[in-house]
Parts: sequence; C-alpha cells; structure tokens
Amino acid sequence: MGTQSVSPRKKVTTTTLRNLYKNGEPITVLTAHDFPSGHVADAAGMDVIFVGDSLAMVALGMEDTSEVLLEEMLLHCRSVARAARSAFTVGDLPMGSYEISPEQALQSAIRIIKEGRMQAVKLEGGEEMAPTIKRITQAGIPVVAHIGLTPQRQNALGGFRVQGKSASAALKLMRDALAVQEAGAFMMVVEAVPAEIASIITKKLQVPTIGIGAGNGCSGQVLVQVDMTGNFPPGRFLPKFVKKYADVWGEAIKGIEQYRDEVKSRAYPSPEYTYPISKEALAEFEKIAEDIEGK
Repeated sequence: MGTQSVSPRKKVTTTTLRNLYKNGEPITVLTAHDFPSGHVADAAGMDVIFVGDSLAMVALGMEDTSEVLLEEMLLHCRSVARAARSAFTVGDLPMGSYEISPEQALQSAIRIIKEGRMQAVKLEGGEEMAPTIKRITQAGIPVVAHIGLTPQRQNALGGFRVQGKSASAALKLMRDALAVQEAGAFMMVVEAVPAEIASIITKKLQVPTIGIGAGNGCSGQVLVQVDMTGNFPPGRFLPKFVKKYADVWGEAIKGIEQYRDEVKSRAYPSPEYTYPISKEALAEFEKIAEDIEGK
C-alpha cells in the first residue's frame, strides 16, 4: 500500500474544521485503528479520523474500552498517523490516563501528540472535566470533549443507555456542553442522545458537535469503521444508530474460502501465479538433482 495517500487533499487543520462549521458544512469523522483502516479512511476523504478506544474491542478483542492501556493506544495512534496524510487526527485518552488530575491528563495528552503523532486528544466527561480540558488546552493541545453516553463510565451509567431523555437530564447535558466549550474544547462528541436534544444543544454552542446516535442536527457525524463497513461476523450486536454501508466480512470470508478450496485442490497457484525458468536451466538442475541424496 505504501505510506503515501492517494488523496491530493490539503492537510485538514483546526482552522479547516472551524471553517466547515462556520459554513454549515457537516464534518465527516470515522474511526481507524491501524495503518490499513487509517489509509482507507483518509483516501475516502474523511475530514477527521478518530483513533478511538473502541479499538479495544474491534482490534484487540477486549470486552470493553476500560481494558485498553495508554501504551496500546500509542501504538495504534502511530499506525494510523502514518496513513493519515490529509485527515485531521484525534487520539483517545483511555480510562485511567487522565482522571486522577489535570497534570496527569496533560502528561498523557503530551504522549498522544508526541509519541502517537496525533493532532488532538479526546476525553470523556462534562462539567467535572472542565479543569482538565483547560489545563490541556493551555499547553497548546487541541481537545475534543465527549458528552452524553460516555462508554468508559458505562458501569456508573447503568450500561449503554440513551442519555438526556428527561428535561433534567437534557439540562445537565446542556451544562456539560457549555462547560467543556468554556474550558477550551474546540469540538465535542455527543453520543446516544435524542436527536431533538442534540440539535438544541448544538444551536447553543459556538463549537461543532459530532453526533453518534444523536441525529443529524449535529455539526457532523462519526461511526466506528468496523461497524459501518460490516467487518464482523453475522449475529454481532450493533447499536441502533449504526448504518451498515458495506459487507467487508462477507467479501473477505468468500475470498478466503475460495482460496482455501483452491489450495486444497491445487488449483492455486496456477502457472500465471508462478515464476518461469528456462528449459535449459531446468534440465541442468534436474540432472544435478539426480545425484543429490534426498530424504
């Protein structure tokens, strides 16, 4: 595949994203977790690529996002960064790497930028994370906030549940959104929130919202690449908001099964997939081989 993107686009920056937001053009966001997934997202023209901690499940086979470590995130961030020549890149701060103190969060954020080669970091939480967001942004690191359903806190939330379904819960979301904006977040993810609530909150803000299960009133949308490309076996649970745009699993297993069958029948590799040798060289080698003792 090489390391050069096929896309001739200019590099997307925070200024690019602000201009998209001001012009009312939806911001396209997709997750990636390694070089191939980053490469295809970049080539397809995504504005932003998230190296989300969802890679815990889709790339590492973990039960949930709480298991993934900062060191593991850094490895995957670097892999995606090598592929993303144009898209703006954001790396998740995993659970345990930023909650203790703003200083701990800043140290982790610096590693995501320096070692992970990302352009921004994302962290979960609302009002309570405002001091942390402020500390990171004061150091010159762009921050994407994440409110609504925050998967790292699923145990406290009672599981993966829609947020903001009552007036009081929606008001808390509004306070969270305003607080993280005030703290310096230049963009925020709004997850699993009724579309009407997300739309009202978006209109009150001066920074873009990226919806995931939050309707099309947000400033942009994000999905997990493995989910939306159908790169998983039949029967896997998908959230209500996921639209399956392709069937990567189906195409891959069909091709691999055909490969298996052709290897078993010796149909592969056929002559067109092998390297030629001259008749003279072959005859000479056969003559030499006759005198060599084998097993």
